Amino acid sequence: MADLSENLIEIRGLKYSRGPRAIFDDLDLTIKRGEITAIMGPSGTGKTTLLRLITRQLIPELGTIRIDGVDISRLNMAELYQMRQRFGMLFQNGALLTDLSVFENVAFPLREHTKLTNRLIRHVVLTKLHAVGLRGAADMSPAELSGGMARRVALARAMVMDPDILIYDEPFVGLDPISMGVIVRLVRRMNDALGITSIIVSHDVEEISTVADRSFLLSHGKVAASGSPDELRDAPSELVRQFMHGMADGPVAFHFDAPGYEEQLLGRDSE
Repeated sequence: MADLSENLIEIRGLKYSRGPRAIFDDLDLTIKRGEITAIMGPSGTGKTTLLRLITRQLIPELGTIRIDGVDISRLNMAELYQMRQRFGMLFQNGALLTDLSVFENVAFPLREHTKLTNRLIRHVVLTKLHAVGLRGAADMSPAELSGGMARRVALARAMVMDPDILIYDEPFVGLDPISMGVIVRLVRRMNDALGITSIIVSHDVEEISTVADRSFLLSHGKVAASGSPDELRDAPSELVRQFMHGMADGPVAFHFDAPGYEEQLLGRDSE
């Protein structure tokens, strides 16, 4: 039997719907401690929704989500607040506070959640900015940053509380190849140096393949495939091959479900 201590997050029998549409239907997924886990899948498969369920911004209809063996649905608000402090989050657009300097953006979680002195906050913030190569940009405003720099500042802020779990929501979107390469290297380096567990939601198959230890491909409310990036590339499933190789034709159709084209165009459905 597997050593359960290796499993930091265990999702079992998860069911969640929006109105009549089932987003997850009996989803099982395990995230191992210390690994970089990628969550992938076609648009609309609920990847970001899964992140919100893991952090209990949303509550599942059925099933359990356990973090270190604790069912987060059973936590009261004080316990949930404490649990959430174990998470760091890199939002898709960086989500920097535009009225604050780079330094104060990174310092914000420390000022909100700790009683550290200004001297200690300065030390921690400069250390985190140095780790992402932006200590020299501490006094700049977010408006002065390039897209790649803003994402690196957001990463410094995400790890300023020394989280156990670092979540990345589409971290590579909108980045030029150089900035993307820098972020990929930082994801790997931060994960290994700090001994944290990273969860990445991304459509970028090529970049994910260079950094993820394990990948899960979601489709139709379940895990369609899982394994290392190389294992997914060689999977026999047509759906997996279509996604991993960016094929236009396959199980994921180009057209959204609709009435017959001629019928709708000529208005016969109204007769």
